[in-house]
Amino acid sequence: MNTIPNAPPTSATPSVALTRILAVGSLLGLIVLGLAWELLLAPLRPGGSWLALKVLPLCLPLAGLLKTRMYTYRWVSLLVWLYFTEGAVRAYSDKPPGNYLAMVEVFLCLTLFTACALHVRLRLKNAATAASHANPAL
Repeated sequence: MNTIPNAPPTSATPSVALTRILAVGSLLGLIVLGLAWELLLAPLRPGGSWLALKVLPLCLPLAGLLKTRMYTYRWVSLLVWLYFTEGAVRAYSDKPPGNYLAMVEVFLCLTLFTACALHVRLRLKNAATAASHANPAL
């Protein structure tokens, strides 16, 4: 196995691990909230609605976030704004308890975006630091 003598360890730093936990947790929270909201808590129609299918796009990036794929963190930070918009609109237009659920959705979206943005930023910073340790002449 090839190792660089002065390179720092490649394991995730605690802050990168924390952003990963926050991103995965808030994504799972959005999935659970979306299903519970549209099927049980405040559906548009009694007995649930087809609007519960809105969580399907949120299921796609889950594997990439768990495998810490940088590309997934980047595009999830863009996808989440669709759900933020829905939450903001429904927070002002729905009646209780729907508007409270929408506020929770907005909070989870902001948490997911922040976690993804910080995750990407920290990993790029760590990669630059590792590269500078590997090639001190650069």
